[in-house]
Amino acid sequence: MKIILNQDVTHLGEEGDVVEVKDGYARNYLLPTKAAVIYNKANEALFKSRAAAIEQRKAEKRAASASLKEKLDNITLAITVPAGESGKLFGSVTSQMVQAELQKLGFEIERKRIDVATHAIKMTGTYSVIIHLYENEFSSVKLIVQSEAERLAAEKKAAEEARIAAEEAAKAEAEAAAAAAEEAAPAEEAVAEEAAPAAETESV
Repeated sequence: MKIILNQDVTHLGEEGDVVEVKDGYARNYLLPTKAAVIYNKANEALFKSRAAAIEQRKAEKRAASASLKEKLDNITLAITVPAGESGKLFGSVTSQMVQAELQKLGFEIERKRIDVATHAIKMTGTYSVIIHLYENEFSSVKLIVQSEAERLAAEKKAAEEARIAAEEAAKAEAEAAAAAAEEAAPAEEAVAEEAAPAAETESV
């Protein structure tokens, strides 16, 4: 069946596109949900009259997609799951789990736009998750899948690194203060020496 999309449909097309789909898909989903209308001359003319408005919306979507891509490219997701000593998960990491983690960070991404490697991750490790954005734009999000033991070890390591950094910062601050005091000492002595004769003169 030939239809005109009334809105963007993932993996099918964008608003205003004329596409061919199976009759069942059109009748059971696209037409009842008003995601599309049947292609005919009347509807074709209607969409032509809306062409400028549609193009404006597309431009806005491209801009929003570019902004979202920049944010997603700079985040790292970490999911903790039960796993054996070999790193094999007791279960798997799915696109639904990734979607939930993204929501925690304030990103509302449709699950069908999330492409998890091999569809379901079953080992701990670092992966790249592809997020399909607008048109042919996509983002590659870093995903760390870790066991509870690995998470605790990572937290312990981070805490130790923070402690060492704090100690080094305190040491550097103390050394800087000591150096400043040493530099100030000769100047104070010189002022005292200059002040002594003046005091003697005034007493005479």
